[in-house]
Order: sequence, then structure tokens, then C-alpha cells
Amino acid sequence: MAGGLLFSDAVLFMYPPHCAHQVHLLKNGFILSSTTMQLIIAFVHFGCAPACTIHSPSQTLTIQDLMTFPMQRSPFRFLLCLGMLLIPAGRLSGQITTYELNGADYLFDYKVSALFLIIAPDARSTGMGETGVASDPDVNAQHWNPAKYAMIKGKGGVSASYAPWLRNLIPGIHLGYLSGYCRINEKNVLSSSLRFISLGEINFTNLSGVTILTDHPFEFAGDLGYSRKFTEHLSAGLAFRYIHSDPVPSQTNEKTAGNSVAGDLGIYYQRPFGMGERSALWALGCNISNIGAPITYPSVSTDKLPIPTNLRAGGRMQIDINEFHSITILADANKLLVPTTPVFDDSMYAATGELVILRGKEAPASTLYGMIQSFYDAPGILKEDGTYSVLREELHEINYSFGAEYWFDGKFALRSGYHHEHATKGNRKFFTLGFGGRYKFLAADFSCLIPVNGQNSPLARTWRFTLTAEFGRTAKPAGSDPS
Repeated sequence: MAGGLLFSDAVLFMYPPHCAHQVHLLKNGFILSSTTMQLIIAFVHFGCAPACTIHSPSQTLTIQDLMTFPMQRSPFRFLLCLGMLLIPAGRLSGQITTYELNGADYLFDYKVSALFLIIAPDARSTGMGETGVASDPDVNAQHWNPAKYAMIKGKGGVSASYAPWLRNLIPGIHLGYLSGYCRINEKNVLSSSLRFISLGEINFTNLSGVTILTDHPFEFAGDLGYSRKFTEHLSAGLAFRYIHSDPVPSQTNEKTAGNSVAGDLGIYYQRPFGMGERSALWALGCNISNIGAPITYPSVSTDKLPIPTNLRAGGRMQIDINEFHSITILADANKLLVPTTPVFDDSMYAATGELVILRGKEAPASTLYGMIQSFYDAPGILKEDGTYSVLREELHEINYSFGAEYWFDGKFALRSGYHHEHATKGNRKFFTLGFGGRYKFLAADFSCLIPVNGQNSPLARTWRFTLTAEFGRTAKPAGSDPS
């Protein structure tokens, strides 16, 4: 029997196939029920499972049960994708059959902490399918590629973005993002950003439905960046980040939060060219974000969970049709540079208690080595000849974004895009729409997300809104001047 999965922006909960007969007790997790909602916190060990339809468990556990909950398989990896979610009973979606996996053994088979760091925060880039590593430089470049700031046309600016996150599952999860930059001189720019995600109010109840504990878990990260223009066409940038992750509810004063520090490295290149009487520009960008120390949640486990180090590369083509109309086409590719969970021999563990790797590689202790190993450590996908293709699974770990942006006179913009992630690596597939307006130094942008899986998707009804104030621009707003 296959294991189970709960799906959202990433996999939120999985249990292994050999525990499926005990799903009502969830031996690798626990469920707390209120009158209408369920909270699921997942403990995922080394042998994650194929996906199947998840069924609402018939029993619940009290706080007292949790304090003495048996951990049958060690070591456990604590996976909290965007913290915890309050899950409405009977509204689970994103289900994938074993057949659809086409031989892959796992869904989103990473052990990662602080996944809020890779949620796209601003409305402009998300309106273009979540492309941004090589988009026209704007105030929100800190998330996408800090190197772009050195090419920005303004002297300084600030931006505030807001998104109600996963509201199709439960209201109360909110993502906020502040960013800004200040030009020092012609070649050097300083930048900063702050992101905060509130995971809502979590009520712990006993079997009688009486609330005995309320908690408000959250996560945040703040960073400082520096970028420099080396030539008229080439710039580079870096950022240093502090991360505080506290997604684990606690009924005591026991420390539950994890902390880390990380850095980003980015490079950006743009070059204008002519297309007959029209002016145009092409650009390339690459950014490695969240290179840093793993996080440990003291009250949960001593295991160190890597933060979501991410490689993003892409390009853009921008054309001025005439004085009033311009259009931009963008494409990004992303890959998480974290170890992929190997396949373990369950029969050997049952017989001896020893974890023996069948396919894949053990996660290294070194963050840098883990980044390098992430390009070849996949267990592989079963082929027709009975062998496993590591390359095929590694290619599945790359997700793609495509976007387009149209500007009228630098004052009004329309955007659209598409984001694709393989079914075995998160299964986020959605279209995006967006629009924006500019008046003098002020700007407002809005975007919405349309999941391919329809309105039952946890990502349905996701939108973002951004307000921007930018000063001292020497050209029209972002996206309107390729010169």
C-alpha cells in the first residue's frame, strides 16, 4: 500500500507505506482536532513514500499523548513546509497516483527548513509567472537577484508587498515583504529587505474539543545587500541574511525556534541592440540564494535541516515597439541545491534496525558539499529496462517559469506567465495574471495565481499586492526603457 501526501506550495505531510495500516494514528506525525479544523505536523524520516489519496484519520491525539509520543524510526527529519497549516477536513487536493509518478519513489523528497525564504514576494514578478532573475531592475530585486540594483535607474526606493498565503486551505496565513535600496554613487548600491510570515493562530484541544493552548507561530528573515556595476553591461551583487524560524507550536516556555545566517551571490548582464528602427535589450541573470548554515529546532530534534539554497538562472528580451508601447518576454529556471532523500532498505531496517541506502547518497555534513552533491544525488527514476536514471530525476528537480509584460507609455502594465514544477517534486503548475500602474514616483502592482489543478488547489485564490515609491529615476519606470 502506498504512503500518503498532503500537497501545497511544497509537500506538507507524508507518511511511509509500511505505516499505512496505522494511518489513523499517524505514527510519523500527529493530528489535533478542533471543531472544524485539523492541524498536521509531519515527522518525515529517511524513507518517504509514493503518493496516494490521503484520508481523514478517525482518531485524534491529546497534548498528553504528544508529550509521550513514540518515535519508532530514528533519526527523524522534521519537515515543516511553511510551518504548519490548519487543514479543513475533506478539502485535501493535489493528489497524485503511483502511476503518475512514472517510477519515481518520492514526492518533494527534500528535508528542508524555512521554505518561506523561496516564496515569491512581490506582485510584479509573480504576475510574470514568478520570473525575476533577469527582469528589468526594480525595488524588489533583493529576492530575485541583488546584482540588478547596480543597473537600476533611480537614486533610491522602498516597496511593501502583501500576500494572504494558502487561503484556500485556511485564512490567517500572511506573508509580508519590505525592500529598498539606496544608490551610493554611479557604480555602487546598498539594499535591504525584510520578510515575515505569520502562520496564523493554532488552537490545541483535548478530545472534548476544549481549547487548552493557543499559539501563533511565525518566521522572518532580514538582509543587507551590496551591488556594483563593473561595466556598462555587467554587475554583481551579494546579500547577507539572518533567518529566524519558529513554526513549531509550544505549550511551554521551551525553546522551539531555529536560527541561521545565509548569503546570496548574483550576477547580471544586459546589452541593448537595434531591431531596425526599434530599440531592444537582452539580459541574462544568475543568483544563488540562501547559502548558509542548517537549522535545528531544539524542542523537536537535534537533526540539522538545510535551508532552501536555490539556484536561479534566466533571461529576458525587451523590445520598444514605438514611443508608447514596449513588450518583454522572460524565462527562469530554478533548482534547489539541497540533498535529495535517498531510498533505504526497509527490510534491512525491520530485521536489524540498521538504515542501509539502496539508491541515492547520504546527505553530507558540509553545506557546500551538499550544494554540489545535489546535482547527482537523486535515487533515480525506474526505466523500462529495470535500471534507474539519476539524470532524469535530476532534470525533474528543475522548475521553469515563463512570463511576459506589456507597458503603455511607462504608465500602465499588463502581465501574464506560467510556472511549471514536475509532479514528483512539488507539482506546482499555475498561470499568473497581473497589472500595474505608475504615477510620478509612486507605483502599485497586483497579481493573481490560477492553478492548473483548478480551484481545489491549495494555491487557488492566491494574490499579491505591492506598493512602491522610487526617487530620482532618470528614465521611465521598470520595463519601459531598454536603453
